[in-house]
Amino acid sequence: MPRDDTGNDRERSAEKIPNSERLVQLGQAVDRRSSGAPTRRVRSRRRKWVQRTVIALGLVVVLIVGAVVGDYYYLGSLIHHKNVTGLQNPGATENILMIGSTTRCGLKVQNIAYGLCSQGVTGVNSDIDMILHLDPSTGTVSLLSIPRDLFVPNARIEGANKIDAALYQGPSQLVAAIEEDFAIPINHYVELNFDTFASVVNALGGVYMDFPIPIFDQYSGLNIERPGCYLLDGVKALELVRARHLQIQPTPSNHDPRSWPQEALSDLARIRRTHEFLRVLAAKVAARGLGNPITDQSIATAVLPDLTVDNGFSEGSMVDLAETFAHTNIANVLQYTFPVLEVETGTYLYQGYYYGDIEFPVQPTGVNSVNQILGVAAGTNSFTDQPLPAPSSFPISIENGTGVASQAATVARGLTALGFKIKSTGDVTPVGPVSDTVVWYGGPKPPTSGNWISPAQAAAQAVLAQLQGPAILGYDPKNVTPGALVTVQTGTDLSVKAKAVATKKPPTKTTSTISAVTTTTIYDPPGVKTNSQFSAPSPVSAALAPWDPRACNAANTGPAVAATTTTTKAK
Repeated sequence: MPRDDTGNDRERSAEKIPNSERLVQLGQAVDRRSSGAPTRRVRSRRRKWVQRTVIALGLVVVLIVGAVVGDYYYLGSLIHHKNVTGLQNPGATENILMIGSTTRCGLKVQNIAYGLCSQGVTGVNSDIDMILHLDPSTGTVSLLSIPRDLFVPNARIEGANKIDAALYQGPSQLVAAIEEDFAIPINHYVELNFDTFASVVNALGGVYMDFPIPIFDQYSGLNIERPGCYLLDGVKALELVRARHLQIQPTPSNHDPRSWPQEALSDLARIRRTHEFLRVLAAKVAARGLGNPITDQSIATAVLPDLTVDNGFSEGSMVDLAETFAHTNIANVLQYTFPVLEVETGTYLYQGYYYGDIEFPVQPTGVNSVNQILGVAAGTNSFTDQPLPAPSSFPISIENGTGVASQAATVARGLTALGFKIKSTGDVTPVGPVSDTVVWYGGPKPPTSGNWISPAQAAAQAVLAQLQGPAILGYDPKNVTPGALVTVQTGTDLSVKAKAVATKKPPTKTTSTISAVTTTTIYDPPGVKTNSQFSAPSPVSAALAPWDPRACNAANTGPAVAATTTTTKAK
């Protein structure tokens, strides 16, 4: 089904607290403290973690909530809770899905810069999809961003679409898409909209960013006319992190931004800048610190009415997380973006519909990046942290999904050499001129509550880990050949990893034909490398471009240049 930004939105009203009531509540809290009345004891470490709030990289709002709610539990009633199904019970580690929603109709105040609900901009998509992984045993935090244009099999209930389109059918569908297609268990859900983001930045007094080169985005409204250090308020900061049609000044003498060349990477470049902005935001929180009741109240009452979390994410859970990760160092946080291939064919045609610009996941780096973010070793189920099944323990079928002669047989030979048991090969109708490989599996759907144990998904993970090229998991029992546990529907430029060859010295070592993968250099699979329909694989962690904004020097955080807003149309 084609997806655009004109779907209907379920409006969500935010409770607004009058200033007088907030002052009364603040006074009551102060009275309780001064009178020695029984109240929750405030620990100094609860304030220290705010000063070290690395989780501002994706969870700054939740940590602010945790700090404030730890002192004033009645503020917890301001948070909006939503029923989200499919969430897994937290275990030794925890994964929080952080979403930036594009809802316009749900905003308290309509802003023409974002697009107006009254003018039909009613779509609800997730511009930002981040998974925050927390490991209490080690105190480590890691972050994985999923590009919004990544095309996945289970984005919608009815089938494939961009991952950002899942939120249109509700947060439960987005959770299902990530669990089913990426094998990442999700324990909690946090949703922020434009208002929330702007409120956080404004409550912190704005954020300083240095712009080395003038840049312009006619869709987001960002307009930096000259280099310098700028103090960005909430609206200006939102213009920056939403900018994915960026134009860069080519020479200092060219002052017509509409003639400037456009950046090529679009959404991937925006993720790169968003990660940098969140680093600077975290530093701002650390430098300012919290702990003053009036300051805490100001930030909390500005943020909480626009924050939505799942029903199981209690204020107490937020406080526990804040205490556990109090001393995490922002410099040690691993930040990855799921690696992709951009499809260079213009608007993407899939089963008769056009989807605009899209990206495919790329393997083996996709699996490797998920494992590294989740702290999972190779050969381990990323969903359950248990060993993957042996290749010979389950039957596989291979279906040629491209029309390329003998592709199914070629893939079958490669998987057989690795020990997999091939039940059958065959052909299916190609979905379009270019496609990714889908490793289909069936079995029972994820339960609405409680943990999902899926032997079929574990088997599919074992297969996916041996593939190279554009490939991903997909849940759909109808696409699994009867008698097989897993069906590989082949796509464009699929190949299988070569069997590792033992060397003579030392005898316990093995070598592989696959090049080493680093955060900046991604293995380019055979076929993909020479196919002009695909871009080069994207890095999981890219350095800033020369024109990207960054933290200002300490000497440049005085009076800043005012940023200019250019309002055209939202996109």
